[in-house]
Amino acid sequence: MGLERAAQVFHALNPNGIKPLTITVAGTNGKGSCIAYLEAIYRAQGYRVGAYSSPHILKYNERIKIDGLPVSDELICEAFARIESVRGGTSLSYFEFGTLAALDIFRHSGLDIQLLEVGLGGRLDAVNIVDPDVALISSIGIDHVDWLGTTRTAIGWEKAGIFRANTPAIVGDCNPPQSLLQSAADKNAQLYCIDKDFYYKKQATTWEWLDGIKTISQLPEPGLKGEHQYRNASAVILAVQLLAKSLPVSDESIRVGLKNCRLLGRFQLINDKIPVLLDVGHNPDAVKTLLDYLIKTFPGKRIHAVFSMMKDKDIAAVLEIMNPVVFDWFFAPLANPRAATESLMREIFSHSSVTRVSFGYKGFAQAFNAAKNQAQADDLLLVFGSFFLVSDCLNEFEKR
Repeated sequence: MGLERAAQVFHALNPNGIKPLTITVAGTNGKGSCIAYLEAIYRAQGYRVGAYSSPHILKYNERIKIDGLPVSDELICEAFARIESVRGGTSLSYFEFGTLAALDIFRHSGLDIQLLEVGLGGRLDAVNIVDPDVALISSIGIDHVDWLGTTRTAIGWEKAGIFRANTPAIVGDCNPPQSLLQSAADKNAQLYCIDKDFYYKKQATTWEWLDGIKTISQLPEPGLKGEHQYRNASAVILAVQLLAKSLPVSDESIRVGLKNCRLLGRFQLINDKIPVLLDVGHNPDAVKTLLDYLIKTFPGKRIHAVFSMMKDKDIAAVLEIMNPVVFDWFFAPLANPRAATESLMREIFSHSSVTRVSFGYKGFAQAFNAAKNQAQADDLLLVFGSFFLVSDCLNEFEKR
């Protein structure tokens, strides 16, 4: 990992360093939601918005969107060709190539603002070759430990790598590690922390946002569900306020954007004969949030979980967190070299408190159908644990 190769090719593509106004978003969980809220709010105001995010769910083009729509194959291939023409002998990873393509497409597209989601960490992520006008960190949790470290202290320091001197740095985590705060101070970033510099207050059917200078009232429930989405939305509103001199946004556009925001695989409910809830949560912090949502939204329902994870995740912790609300589990193997195999899953389940788990399925469709056959009309089917699993699920629903 490092920025030198990507930065070298980026300079060859864009020697003058021209870029649109930029918000960069990092975080263990919630960064995709923050990008989606920002995109929805700025589009509601009528601005031309580019959004780069990862991973995709159904098609690679989802990673690079302009005005809410994935760009065409042709635009991506043209950007790849431009990168190939200038990179010389410089090797690029899959993610670096894609990030450079997004930046190149955005530079040629007459945007008012570009929104960049960090892929992994922050300090050494390819997105960090661009200096943001606002940096936002949604949350700090334990994930990608092989790359970022095993503690919130280490991970917080890595994510704070997107901060810049004299530039707003927004933190939506209620308990940020000291390493992140110290990094902001060392860099002389303009730090804003939730519950200290900005707040939200929920009312009966609406909520309000305030930062000591301005209050925005009568905000609708965020379009993405879960208590954590109020924190994500609050951090996003502050980012919009801090850029208001360059890109003014009305309170009404904020309301419209928050209400209309949608994102695949985040507490996504499919209303079928037996409802299906999809979530890409794949680390302990994410599934704790999922657990809270299930308890509040589906109290007393019998939950059948179709489940799979990458082998480098804390699978055992996820099982223990979710087992109190899951009636039975169905392991769905994934055709991905990073995915946990059935033998590994059998071993982990055998040391857990789970008592009802089924194996032996060839893929998602078989595991899902087995779960569905066990479900009754008032039950809930839960598909969670990996972006790749949610992708398999949505592809299967499209086929049907």
